Amino acid sequence: MGMLKTQKIRFGLCCLFLEEDIKFKTTTFKYFSKLDAQEKLEKLDMLILHNINSLLKAIEFCGENHIYSFRITSTLLPLYTHPECKYSIEDLPSSARIFSLFEKCRKKAQKNNVRLGFHPDQFVVLNSPREDVVEKSIKDLLYHAFLAELLGADVINIHGGGMYGDKLEALKRLRKTISKLPSKITSRLTLENDDKCYTPSDLLPVCEEFSIPLVYDVHHHRCLKDNLTEEEASEKAYETWNREPLFHISSPKEGWEDSKRSRHHDYIDLEDFPSFWKAMLPLTVEVEAKAKERAVIQLCNEIYP
Repeated sequence: MGMLKTQKIRFGLCCLFLEEDIKFKTTTFKYFSKLDAQEKLEKLDMLILHNINSLLKAIEFCGENHIYSFRITSTLLPLYTHPECKYSIEDLPSSARIFSLFEKCRKKAQKNNVRLGFHPDQFVVLNSPREDVVEKSIKDLLYHAFLAELLGADVINIHGGGMYGDKLEALKRLRKTISKLPSKITSRLTLENDDKCYTPSDLLPVCEEFSIPLVYDVHHHRCLKDNLTEEEASEKAYETWNREPLFHISSPKEGWEDSKRSRHHDYIDLEDFPSFWKAMLPLTVEVEAKAKERAVIQLCNEIYP
């Protein structure tokens, strides 16, 4: 996805719906392990067909409601990365139909101008001192890269990881791991500043060194400040992108004075939206709010009445 000049910000929905009857299903390994070999394949087949059909509906809904970005759930293929549940799509009874549906989703997203991306779970940690954790994280990123390739998604977004008592050493480990990642991951990988460990200032040098874009989360930046203003951080993050930049917006559930201000509100308070973002085009802004599609539509209507 290139830096096409757009007239408006592209607002994004994250994974789930509040009111729309679009749901994604998964299963527990405990339940799954009790099934026999054939039942396991049939169960996975059913779940995956349901999930990709749900993704198709999600893309259609987004296109119809001026939501031009959608973050896909990481559990699209249930248990795919579980160490004791090894399967490939080719193993499944409906494999041809599944691949056909993936292609349908990709084409529908292109037609509806809906940008697709991923945000793997917090257990994906590239700077862990434990080698097994890093190895598991890379396997998870390979899974996301596989899905991204099938669907035409251009973002696999992760946080910097933990500090483990020494931020500089942790950042060194992050650099070391990124330097070894295959291009199928790094071509889509992005880093995001968080509210506990890493500010934009901490991650920007890593992003610049490896040409990895920074997903700027303004809520996190307000919770964990550095020497950059929001405008400076936005501009520096924007410059790290070789495709349409992507930022995050959310509002605190209990207000900015609350000790748990990192928790997300149902909706976005318009005062929390940086007004200068409107001039930073092209730009995708993922809306992280509990009211899901209602929050995205409301914010879009408030920004562009």
